[in-house]
Order: sequence, then structure tokens, then C-alpha cells
Amino acid sequence: MAFIGALIGGVTNHIAIKMLFWPYEAKYIGDFRIPFTPGLIPKRRDELSTQLGRTVVEHLLTPETFKKRFFNEEMRVKTEKWIQRQLAKHVFESPKTFKNWLDAAGQKNVETKIERKIDRLVERQYDSLLSYIDGKTIRELMPEAWKDEAEVKMIQSVKYGIDRGSDYFESVEGRRAIKTLLDEFLASRGRIGNMLHSILGESRPLVDRIQPEIIKFLNSPKTFELLVSIAYAEWDKLQDRRVDALLGEFDFNPALEAVKQYVRESANIEGRLNTTLAQSWPGGLEWTSENFTPLVTDFIFEQGEYKLEETIQKINIESMVKEQVDSLPLSRLEELVLGISRREFKMITVLGAFIGGAVGILQGVLVSVLNIL
Repeated sequence: MAFIGALIGGVTNHIAIKMLFWPYEAKYIGDFRIPFTPGLIPKRRDELSTQLGRTVVEHLLTPETFKKRFFNEEMRVKTEKWIQRQLAKHVFESPKTFKNWLDAAGQKNVETKIERKIDRLVERQYDSLLSYIDGKTIRELMPEAWKDEAEVKMIQSVKYGIDRGSDYFESVEGRRAIKTLLDEFLASRGRIGNMLHSILGESRPLVDRIQPEIIKFLNSPKTFELLVSIAYAEWDKLQDRRVDALLGEFDFNPALEAVKQYVRESANIEGRLNTTLAQSWPGGLEWTSENFTPLVTDFIFEQGEYKLEETIQKINIESMVKEQVDSLPLSRLEELVLGISRREFKMITVLGAFIGGAVGILQGVLVSVLNIL
């Protein structure tokens, strides 16, 4: 009885385990389907794959799982270091010049194009200036602070001119100039001048008289007031002139071309394009490591966390898992399950035999006791 019980317990458990997979397909006798065919897992395969996909999405590969795995501080530091290494290797340590980078991008004759743009920029600024001053007077365009400053400078200029004139006429050179002017004046008067010259003799006495009077005239406050009033009158007239009319008297084309040439030479486009980034920006790598790379890394992680759930939904992991499980051959699925739980299934078979044997022994003891009674 113990042997038969153990055999029955072990065999039935073994058959029960096999019936999880076997048979793979339903078996028929005529139109009658044999019960328990196909096996449990083949029969419920669709439900199994659906439930497995839902379990993976809801409990295994959740957005929080990905965030903890990919968007932690350790990964952030690694990403930042990787970006910095790539910048150093492919950008700052590259022997390529700006011209090489532009040629690789399909941009040819960039220096010529830039210089043309510079010329157009200068021309636009010139046209903008002409458009701004069109029809306006100096008074309208000049700031009030400039007007006050100009008046002060004008008074100072008059005073400076009078002082320089007075110093000049006091000098030997000024005296000589007075004598020359006087001689020329008398000579230009023909007979009258000759007559005056013969009467007066040499012009030196006249120079001695005229020189102090000129100096006195220049140092007179009335002279200063007169010159200042004349300067103010001319300044008022000048302020009322239209700037475009005033500038129209000059040919600015040579000056404009000179400005263009100066800007092109100062920009030195060709020289700049023939340098590497490291040459143009020696501290660029350190600057990017402190200011650029951290910002890029933060942006990547922020966008990654923001788009993660949407991306997982678009990937549709649940459907992917279901499709993969449905596409697996049943033999492969059985191999996967048994490969994980083969030892436990053997223990179930052994346990069935043990329980069957124990029941058999109990039955034998009961039969023996009943026979004795």
C-alpha cells in the first residue's frame, strides 16, 4: 500500500505539472474535445501574456523605476563628464579651424560673404543716419548739454583769439606786419599814397602810433563784447541750417569707403576664420565646464523626466511584452518556466510520492488493526 500510494502521489503530481503545458493543442476524438486539452498555459496563453504585460508596466518598468535608474545624481555626474569629454575631444582639441568647420558644413567663401555683410551694415548705418537728419536743423539734433558746452567754448575761443592777437601785435613780428600792411596800403593809393609817404617819410612813426592803438582795441571790453555778439549771431545762424544741406556740400563717398575698409581690416575675418576654437578662446573649455555643460545636463535631465512618461506610453511596453510572449513557441515558454522552477517542480513530485506513501502506510496500519479486531 505504501508503494502504491507513493506511486500514485508522485505520478499524479508529475502529470499535473505536465498538464500546465501539455498538450500544446486541443485533442479530439471525433468532434469531442478531450477534457483538459490543451494544457493550462497554452489554453490561457492570451490571458497570461496580457496579465504579464500589465504587471511589467504597473510594477516593474514604471516611470518611477526609470527615473530612479537613469535620472539620479550619479548618472547626472557621469553625463556631465561625458559631455565635457566630447567637447574637449571633438571641439576644443580639434585641429580644425573655423574655416574647416564651415567648409564641412558646406559653407564656402564665408569671409567674402561676411565682408559684404559688413559693408552693407555700414551702408545701412549711413543711410539710417541720413534718414534721421533729413530736414532737421543743427538746433533740433544737438543735445541741450552740447549747446551749453558749445556756448562756453565759443566765449573761451573769443577770449583766446583776442589774447593771441594782442600777444602777436606786441611782438616784433606783429610790428613788422603792421609796417608791411601800412606800406602796402600807401603804395596802393597811387599818387595820394606817394604824397603821404613823402610827407610822412618813413612809416615807423605811424607804426609806433598804430601798434598801441591796435593792442588797446583788442584788450577793450567793448571789443570782447562785440566779437562775442558776432560769434553768437553766427552761431544762431549755423544752428538754423539744415544738417542735410550742410553735409550735402561735402562728398562723403571716399569717407564711407574708408570706413568700410577700416571696419574690414579691424574685423580681420580671414585671420579669425583660420584659427581654431582653442586659439580664439583659450579658456573656453574651463568656461564650458562651469557655465555651459551643467546647464545642458540639467536641461537634458529635466526634459528627460518630463518626457519619460509620454515616451513610455508611446512605446507601449505592455503591448510589446504581450506580443513577445505570444510570439514565443510554447516549447520555449515551457523551457523558460521549467528552467526557473524545475527543482521546485521535482520537489512537488517527491512531496506527492511522500504523501501518497504515508497515506498507504496509514491504510495498511488501519487494515491490520481492523483484521485483528
